[in-house]
Amino acid sequence: MRRFTWTAVILLCFSLLLSACGTKDAESVVKELDKVVNNMQSYQASGTMTLHTGTQPLTYNVEVSYLKPTNYRIKITNAEKDISQIVLRNDEGVFVLTPRLNKVFRFQSDWPQNQGQVYLYQTLAQSILVDNSRQFTVDEKKDAYVFDVMANYNTGSFARQKIWLNKSDFHPVHVEVSDTNAAVMVEVNFDKFDFGVNFDKSAFDTEANMKSSASPDSGSDQPTTVAPAGSDNAQGDPSAAANGDASKDNGKDTKADNGKSDGKDSDGQSAAGETSADAGNAAANVLQPFEPSYTPAGVEQNEGMLDIVYGDNPGVMTRYTGSYHYTLIQTEPADVAVSAVTGIPVDLGFTLGELSGTEQQTLTWTYEGNLFRLTSEDLPETEMIKIAQSVQGELGK
Repeated sequence: MRRFTWTAVILLCFSLLLSACGTKDAESVVKELDKVVNNMQSYQASGTMTLHTGTQPLTYNVEVSYLKPTNYRIKITNAEKDISQIVLRNDEGVFVLTPRLNKVFRFQSDWPQNQGQVYLYQTLAQSILVDNSRQFTVDEKKDAYVFDVMANYNTGSFARQKIWLNKSDFHPVHVEVSDTNAAVMVEVNFDKFDFGVNFDKSAFDTEANMKSSASPDSGSDQPTTVAPAGSDNAQGDPSAAANGDASKDNGKDTKADNGKSDGKDSDGQSAAGETSADAGNAAANVLQPFEPSYTPAGVEQNEGMLDIVYGDNPGVMTRYTGSYHYTLIQTEPADVAVSAVTGIPVDLGFTLGELSGTEQQTLTWTYEGNLFRLTSEDLPETEMIKIAQSVQGELGK
């Protein structure tokens, strides 16, 4: 009887030891995660991203490809409208491609090293590694380790994020980014994630991505390169945009950019006054005006939408006044090649925008082939992002 008791005790201790060996704490998981990041050569992922920042949730399909050291390809598709944009980082720079419209926007930036993206593995992993106050749990249903850490993104409205990592190889499964009120603002579900992918040489090539994703009726064979925030035209060869130096604003943009101004350009001419009857009709027929569903507290439209000509392109302009003063301009970029501009890339979720200026700042982005410029002297960056995100799907006029 005594021998049986001792045998049972030994077996119980052995079982507890095995159980303990199979359980990892936060420190051991973090160490292994660090090794995975340092040894990682490439990966490919796909999933969905849902933004809860507007009046209605917006869902996008996301595809991510990465090749060490700095090659990135992110394809973001509006699931409802089947409209895609590609964010590309290669040896030539950072590009936002809209293949369906045969247009390319180029930034001079070290993105994404200078700011994080919720769908990038490096961003998620680093947020775990650097947060010494991280919280750690295990989700047995998803067979995942869960980290609750600080959200280090370029908007002050995001406070924390929960990251689910698969137990076997630490690939991301699910991400939830919350605001200061613990309300989930962004969700990412990864359907597929593979490390060590061998990519084609053309996988991160700008021209190859334009050709492979272009619409049959997109127009010319040569992709159009345009500058998001206004710059001097590079005459002739479209490749001049990739080879030229970063240009500065030529000073000919309308002063209507400042919500407090009278809408005149630097030569004293009114943007609205330049609009002929034909140009006004073109703006109404070609452009589908959009307007934001979000406005900051204490802000209202000043005059409604005005038909204008901006940079020789028909467009619409809306001024807002109140607690903040700002102007939103929408145009369809012309098919001209221009040199790149030096702005700061800003993650809007569905695409990259560009933030430029100091005292007067302009946030520029594209959506469904339209170029948007949101300009203000007193509007905080967080509010600019909220306004830009609320434009999606909101038809005006």
